[in-house]
Amino acid sequence: MTFSLISPAFADGQPIPQKYTRIGENLFPPLKWTGTPEGTQSFALVVEDPDAVSGLFRHCAIINIPGHWTELPQAVDTAPDHSIKFIKNDFGNARYDGPQPPAGTGVHHYRFRLAALDAGNLSIPEEVGAAEAWKRARKHMIDEAVIVGTYER
Repeated sequence: MTFSLISPAFADGQPIPQKYTRIGENLFPPLKWTGTPEGTQSFALVVEDPDAVSGLFRHCAIINIPGHWTELPQAVDTAPDHSIKFIKNDFGNARYDGPQPPAGTGVHHYRFRLAALDAGNLSIPEEVGAAEAWKRARKHMIDEAVIVGTYER
């Protein structure tokens, strides 16, 4: 079975609803995956905008998602108790911050990248930032699943 990632909130290549943006309620969108590769001990997720005016911009990074999980629920970053770890995004927040592209910059493509890892617990401090955390997590990657949502102001 192919490792694949979907969101009940938007289809691949389609617009992300406003409530999942910083202009709306800034809620983390629900994600689900299937086809977890054999040997997966945990997952890491990064949400990035390659169309940002300043270059690749990371809106969220999560590590230590348990290997038996098959979804991240809506607003998982604001849940009172979770075993996952958020790393500082490019806004400087250890949480999800949704799309907020400047007006007039066209359609932005937000890549939700889920990596299946052969390590169960990564000791990465949240202060290193999303780019460095993703670089370290990828050293343990077995496979990757991606879904892309779009947003334009």
